[in-house]
Amino acid sequence: MPNAQGTMMPDLGIPGVEQKGKDLRIEMSSKEKAILCAREAFRFKALNLVLLEVSRFSSFADYFIICSGKSGRQVQGIADSIENELKTRGLKPIGTEGKREGHWVLMDYGDVIIHVFYEPVRSFYDLESLWSEASRVEWEPGPNETIPKKN
Repeated sequence: MPNAQGTMMPDLGIPGVEQKGKDLRIEMSSKEKAILCAREAFRFKALNLVLLEVSRFSSFADYFIICSGKSGRQVQGIADSIENELKTRGLKPIGTEGKREGHWVLMDYGDVIIHVFYEPVRSFYDLESLWSEASRVEWEPGPNETIPKKN
């Protein structure tokens, strides 16, 4: 079947899935990608996870994910986990900043921007207040998962 550029691509029999060489790319909406990232952060015990729809207020992204970790190591682990999960689906970040320090990791996936904070740093920058007019997106954790609360 031809892709958007008219090149013949193998038909894997799954809607929205395309293989280009060794790479597998799964097409998904911005909202699906944001929820996938939220679930992965949640799976890695991210705290106070917020998913904001910012498309009405932003020309550069549709969704923000804001979450926290209790330590720099956990912040790095959450970011690595999200990056690895999206990589298995053929999605690579446009850019990633702050992973080495582990205080505020920013991951740019174009339509979805992920902010993973060390909790004291999150309180200082208070992005939720800056984007207070953006609507919060309700999402469900996967099976057998409960939403962790801030201690």
